[in-house]
Amino acid sequence: MRQDRQAMLFGLGAVALWSTVATAFKVALGYMSPLELMWLAALVSWLLMGALVVRQGQLGDALRHGWRTAAWAGLMNPVAYYLVLFGAYDRLPGQEAMALNYTWALAMAFLAVPLLGQRLTRTDVAAGLVAYAGVWVIATRGRVFDVAFADPLGVAMALASTLLWALYWLLNVRDARPPLVAQWQNFAVALPVLTLLMLVGPGFTWHGWAALGAGVYVGLFEMGVAFVLWQLAMHRVSRTAKVSNLIFLSPPVSLLLLYLVVGEPILASTLAGLALILAGLGLQQWQRSPSDAQP
Repeated sequence: MRQDRQAMLFGLGAVALWSTVATAFKVALGYMSPLELMWLAALVSWLLMGALVVRQGQLGDALRHGWRTAAWAGLMNPVAYYLVLFGAYDRLPGQEAMALNYTWALAMAFLAVPLLGQRLTRTDVAAGLVAYAGVWVIATRGRVFDVAFADPLGVAMALASTLLWALYWLLNVRDARPPLVAQWQNFAVALPVLTLLMLVGPGFTWHGWAALGAGVYVGLFEMGVAFVLWQLAMHRVSRTAKVSNLIFLSPPVSLLLLYLVVGEPILASTLAGLALILAGLGLQQWQRSPSDAQP
């Protein structure tokens, strides 16, 4: 029971940090481009993960093994995933990008059919229909019979980020690397690529201390500390579903912070669409056995 209480505390800590990231993304992107934010956040996260790898005595193994996997995994996550995700946040209200990004679990269920040979149940299909009805409500901002999206590219980028995230985890099913080592190696691969993109693109520009603080926050907490807390929770809990269900607490807190900090008015279409997305996710989660549930 004590292990479960610790796991719940770690899980709540991770969810609390993830609840702030939509606001942090919007604040940071108010100062810099998605590429600039990605480079700064990746640098901070790489340093944090590296320090943790050294502290756990895993640096020797990290330097010798796993780089073949890291070569492609690092290009998918963080490079492709976060650049697309930040692009979506740059174009859409934070509440819309956040809500659309929550469909990654459903994308994973559907992609597991061709990639892992898994079968879709009727509940999976029903959950997908409910959740993606919510996507349609958000994308059209409540004008569900109007095919003229408010920002089709932003919506496409938000949904593409869910596909990238789901593909990354499905392709990593057989990744034998320890989680911290994998994260550090992925960021080690990503940083030179992002640095090259910065040099041929916007270059390195000083945007002020507020911009630096926002970028450091994203790298330290969204990509770093939250990941570590979630891993600790998942390794300590007796039943995965106890912790994985905590993720449903994040969207309401995210919406409130976007309203209070960024000043985004909460759209009725976002609330309706998010309710449908969470209903679909809840339906999908409900059909799973405790041993199969994933965050």
